Amino acid sequence: MLNTKIISTVVLFVFSGLQLLFGQHDHLHGHQHGDHHNQIHGNVYEKVLHGDHSHRSPLAGANIVWLGTTSGTSTNENGHFHLNITVELPHEVVISYIGYLSDTVMVASPDDELNIILDAVQDIEGVEVTGRRPGAHVSSLDPILTNVITTSEMQRAACCNLAEAFETNISVDVSYADAVSGAQQIQMLGLAGIYSQLMIENMPGIRGLGQPFGLSYIPGPWMEMISISKGAASVVNGYESVTGQINVDLKKPEGPERFHYNAFISEDGQLESSVIAAADIGSNWSAMVMGHGELFNNKIDHNHNSFLDHPLVRKFNVINRYRYDNPGVMDSQFGFNLMQEEREGGQKDFFTNGESFGSNRFYGYGTKTNRFQAFARTGFYFNDRPNASIGTQVSYTHHRHDSHYGVANYDGEQNTLYANLLYANTIGSADHAFVAGVSFMYDDFTEHLANAGGHQNDTLFDRREVVPGAFFEYTYHTHERLTVILAARADYHNLFGAFVTPRTHLHFNLNEQTTVRASAGKGYRVPNLIAENAGLLVSNRRFVVRDELQLEEAWNYGASLTRRFHMFGNDASMTGEFYRTDFVNQLVVDVDTDHNKAIFHQLNGNSYANNFQLEMSFEPVRLLEVTAALRYTDVKQTIGDELRAKPFVNRYRGMVSGSYATQSNNWQFDLTAQLNGPARIPEVPQSVLHMHDHFRMRSESPAFAVLNAQVTYRLGSIDIYAGGENLTNYMQKDPILNPHSPFDEGFDGSLIWGPLMGRKFYMGVRYSIDR
Repeated sequence: MLNTKIISTVVLFVFSGLQLLFGQHDHLHGHQHGDHHNQIHGNVYEKVLHGDHSHRSPLAGANIVWLGTTSGTSTNENGHFHLNITVELPHEVVISYIGYLSDTVMVASPDDELNIILDAVQDIEGVEVTGRRPGAHVSSLDPILTNVITTSEMQRAACCNLAEAFETNISVDVSYADAVSGAQQIQMLGLAGIYSQLMIENMPGIRGLGQPFGLSYIPGPWMEMISISKGAASVVNGYESVTGQINVDLKKPEGPERFHYNAFISEDGQLESSVIAAADIGSNWSAMVMGHGELFNNKIDHNHNSFLDHPLVRKFNVINRYRYDNPGVMDSQFGFNLMQEEREGGQKDFFTNGESFGSNRFYGYGTKTNRFQAFARTGFYFNDRPNASIGTQVSYTHHRHDSHYGVANYDGEQNTLYANLLYANTIGSADHAFVAGVSFMYDDFTEHLANAGGHQNDTLFDRREVVPGAFFEYTYHTHERLTVILAARADYHNLFGAFVTPRTHLHFNLNEQTTVRASAGKGYRVPNLIAENAGLLVSNRRFVVRDELQLEEAWNYGASLTRRFHMFGNDASMTGEFYRTDFVNQLVVDVDTDHNKAIFHQLNGNSYANNFQLEMSFEPVRLLEVTAALRYTDVKQTIGDELRAKPFVNRYRGMVSGSYATQSNNWQFDLTAQLNGPARIPEVPQSVLHMHDHFRMRSESPAFAVLNAQVTYRLGSIDIYAGGENLTNYMQKDPILNPHSPFDEGFDGSLIWGPLMGRKFYMGVRYSIDR
């Protein structure tokens, strides 16, 4: 293991050194650097009001389009853009963003640098009305259907971490994996989050052994923007995406904030604090430090089932990052992240009696996690090559955890090295562009599971994966309406051999208000059997692996229609979408056949997921933003020999979310209502139900509603917010079967379909100093 770490570290620094000669092409965010005679460039800003003063802030996702055409681009997370010149100059460009007044600027020369501030103030019949930046929107120019969640949207709720960033978004569901550990999991397009590629700034983020608690590793105040891409994702980022990709952009050293502080406290004693500081070092260098701490130390058992409702948590997280920018020559970013977390839970008497982990008197749970990540990426630009760039992305991750589930032990270690080399250019004209490159992924997993389900066993799950690959992505874009992407990548896995991943996307503007998208593609992934099913360890089930692990393989295809229009005199939009996923091969987790076992076997039959969604955003009155959405999901899987509905997938889900701000933007009021439809519950034998027949006899969960609300007051550079979660106080009754005898047959804390915590109130404060 020591040799592995040394090799990984050496390779990381070698690649970091090579980046002085190469560059990174940020494909997903439209960073393009080429000959200034073939492009114009600039920045788009918004005016952000804070009480009695305002400041200028970069506006990510703003559209820049040549007047009279649909040829355009969008700003990146720093508000910067590069736009190919596809018209004869002089010509006007239109800069627009939903909820803001559009601006039109004449461009006379390629040397013109545009710096635009979109006006958020509109005069209606002599009354000054203040606009504001919408929190979430669908990117109108991205060929892939992409929902963008901005900082404004995340601040509409407590958003202590990535899991809570989706509270006002219907595309991603978040739920608990079990009733003891606090582990959370996501679903997208009806399938578990393991089938969605979770990236941090377009590099692998939470994967492998980090899956159970990974959503809590990214604090909310650190995040600048979240992009949710549905369906087949870009091949540039690998082959592991099946249902889509979630990319998190963190705050940058060169961003608008020089200092930021956030403090949070809830009525049950949850304490969180984040601090961010950035500084310029000379004319080319900038640096940033972000720190986060979390403490929950209250032993709460509101439902009186002898188990803590929420695990005790102690966490420390810090990231240090740097940026070197030599305009027109190179742009480099690098840094590292350290995190330590301790979680403890189980029966209240375990703590009262001072028991040690592994005790068979009272059930105790504990996980200690240590993570280290380092990353480096650089861009090098060619002034003599139109639209050309070469780039590298390199990251290294070390993860180790030691876990105790009653008498069971689960320890794991993961070392991952990722490298990506890209070359981007055009073919003849800007209408024909491509990205080509090679990649390398190295994973070293060591897992040890002992006494699972209370049975005497000792199992090692060790493997080492080495996957070199190559990819090519061609984009055809007409000036007016059509964008087509044809892409493929080929990879060779040392354990599973060679495989090819084809993907294609279509983006067509029927007119200026209507956009059609379609996509199709394949994805592959290697399942992490224990980490992805750690919630089953909170039971007395024995893990039974019937088949040798294989690559999971699936096709995903879908289409969407987005229509932009005016309603109530304001901008509005509606998006309808359908996606289907068909599995060729899948690891099936059977918890129906035998309640004392979790049986893992390869798919022998059909497995699919259908997802229909309709979402509408509008302003019924000025400054009141409303989003209403409805989703229907049909997910079935051959379990044993029977095609059945996949457990814990809501058949339908609805959401209505509203946000109102006063004209001065001093006050903001947010309210979100969610309706969660029924979901199938795995079969439980009568011998176990005799203690819970008033609840567990049902074969599916009931429909239930959840209501969240928050009020924010802005005073200068200070935001004071207070809110409540689960105001309907709905809780899953009896989330743990046989809780008073956790070492006997029938104990199970993994059958979770609803909220585990009741009504919770919180408050917090944010303080920012801008550059």
